[in-house]
Amino acid sequence: MAHAVRVGKLLPGITLATCGAALAVLASGCGEAEHDAHEPKGTYQVEVTRARFAAKQAIAHNTNLVLVVRNSGARTIPNVAVTLNSLSYVSDYPHLAVDKRPVWIVNTGPGAVSTKPYVLTEEVNPPGGGETAYVDTWALGALAPGARKSFVWHVTPVKAGVHTVDYTVAAGLDGRSRARLANGSPVTGKFVVAVAPAPPQTHVDPQTEQIVAGPVPTPSSPQPASP
Repeated sequence: MAHAVRVGKLLPGITLATCGAALAVLASGCGEAEHDAHEPKGTYQVEVTRARFAAKQAIAHNTNLVLVVRNSGARTIPNVAVTLNSLSYVSDYPHLAVDKRPVWIVNTGPGAVSTKPYVLTEEVNPPGGGETAYVDTWALGALAPGARKSFVWHVTPVKAGVHTVDYTVAAGLDGRSRARLANGSPVTGKFVVAVAPAPPQTHVDPQTEQIVAGPVPTPSSPQPASP
């Protein structure tokens, strides 16, 4: 799994001086080396008991991506993690300051919202205590045998079209702890999603006061009284 530093957030209690002034040092994953060195080496059996992401969505209409991971083995998983690919795309539009553009905006990622102070720079990272220093990767800690962890992303689609989101489940962050299915295969999957170019039309039903699909019905003209 590739190492990267999330843009826009410094880990609490770690300064640039501690990590080194060179960008090369930052790119290698500042603050992670000591933690990774103690990650146990091994293979852990897991299964995805739930994977949900609506196949039909619409721009600006909020939705959730849900993955529930279960430890189906006999040993505690050190740090169960999920990496999502294709939440963004690379634009070829000329003169862009940043060519990476979102397909979905992550409003809230997995894990409890952190209360620790952060130094914000170019952008505010999505809240969620499961966020890691690895690109598009969230981790929720140790997972005991038979236990489950729920990864939930609250997202908003912002680019129309048909998109594929791939996910990979890991047992740790540096590759020493590997997650595998019962048959020995990597724990991966994908969602194919069609995002409509406009949010669905809805209105409030005056009888039930509930939001229902479809345009506001045209009121019928009053009928003349019978002679």
